[in-house]
Amino acid sequence: MALLSLTDVDRSFGAVRVTHEVSLTVAEGEFVGVIGPNGAGKTTLFNLITGNLAPDKGRIELSGTQIQALPARKRAGMGMARTFQIPRPFLHMSVKDNLMVAATHAGGLGLGAARQRAQDVLMQTDLAHVASRPASDLQLLDRKRLELARALATGPRLLLLDEIAGGLSDKECEPLIALLQKIHAGGVTIIWIEHVLHALIRLARRLVVLDAGRLVADGPVREVMASDTLRDIYLGADHDMEPA
Repeated sequence: MALLSLTDVDRSFGAVRVTHEVSLTVAEGEFVGVIGPNGAGKTTLFNLITGNLAPDKGRIELSGTQIQALPARKRAGMGMARTFQIPRPFLHMSVKDNLMVAATHAGGLGLGAARQRAQDVLMQTDLAHVASRPASDLQLLDRKRLELARALATGPRLLLLDEIAGGLSDKECEPLIALLQKIHAGGVTIIWIEHVLHALIRLARRLVVLDAGRLVADGPVREVMASDTLRDIYLGADHDMEPA
């Protein structure tokens, strides 16, 4: 049985149709990359999966249970977590308290268990040295780590990452890649939207391509990266064009 399944999912904002009958299945244990140009509907797709938006039509299932009518907190309680393009910590709270909130409210843990989960995640994400500092003090790399840590503190089975590498240098990406590799090896299914392709293709085994709200390609990384479909989307129909 698939861990996540979308069937003919549509969403419009007024007259603008941003998701066109998207159907997608993700098996437990997969690492799936999602790419596409700006405005392709990638973040909207995540919002539909996590419950931040409701679809106009279509079905979304988690482990065979329909969830398209459930609020985001219910989906989190079923083992779904996400990060956002722009980190959204509680700025006035310490790093550790941010994790405690995630572990108790989204992860459903009591205080003792949440405290241990927070400590484990602090170590896992290399944030223990800033555990007592307010989130507002953190630089971009540590804010990215905190965004990921807050998702991990919920104890997810399915982790959705929205441009977690955005804004990071190549050097800063290295520890992030190593961390995501460990998370995936620990049994967490990951779906990752990313424009930093060199980071994404080192981990993903499957690529999904969105363009203008439509799923236009889905397959092994090498096959999709070499496809005419991808060249058309990013470079236009003239295949003699060279990337900048």
